[in-house]
Amino acid sequence: MENEEVVLDETKEEMENEDKKKVILAVDDEESILDLLKFNLEKEGYKVITADNGEDGFKKAIDIKPDLVLLDVMLPRQDGLTVCRKIRQENMNIPIIMLSARSEEIDKILGLEIGADDYMTKPFSTRELLARIKANIRKSEQADALLASRRDNKIEVGGMVLDLDKFEVNVRGETISDLTRREFEVLKYLAQKPGQVVTREDLLEKVWGYEYYGDIRTVDVTIRRIREKIEKNTANPKILITKRGVGYYISTK
Repeated sequence: MENEEVVLDETKEEMENEDKKKVILAVDDEESILDLLKFNLEKEGYKVITADNGEDGFKKAIDIKPDLVLLDVMLPRQDGLTVCRKIRQENMNIPIIMLSARSEEIDKILGLEIGADDYMTKPFSTRELLARIKANIRKSEQADALLASRRDNKIEVGGMVLDLDKFEVNVRGETISDLTRREFEVLKYLAQKPGQVVTREDLLEKVWGYEYYGDIRTVDVTIRRIREKIEKNTANPKILITKRGVGYYISTK
């Protein structure tokens, strides 16, 4: 009887530990890639769900609501870019890292513009992938914790008000509610330093969480997306200003 109770306690503990694991959805049509991802991620303590086509990947993302999605670009039945766009249309702010054999700059930019948080080109370093996964999940957790702990918390600078509870931005009376979480975090970080120029490297480290990894082009693309949503004229921005050769800042005027 005592042995049975010990077994039950151990089983209960294992189930509780399993429930605490971060869930990663890996979507790729190459079985060898999925096996490699599953092996390495489970070794790091993650729970891994897989899908080998875009339609199945999107359905699992909606049903499971994972902590992060690894999403291949070239997928059968529905490509990764379409899946990424559909996830964002569902107002899901889970981190998405695109994976692709393509290395062209335009593919990276397109992935970031439709809402991906990061982009890695195959073949990739497992160590770097793990670092980026941890960084993206950590930033997502910090944003969730901030939202849960702060109420009626706003940042006002110039003609802009950031509502940290609703993840909304009001620009001169107009509410902008379609910012992705990453875009909002970039804008918030800059708004907390009004008039102060912030370098691309600093943004990459503080917002994305990369200390040694990452491409500063990611920052430029995100800034451009933000401007398209908050500026009347992106060719002559009045809120989010570029300091050529240095970085970006929020105007206090």
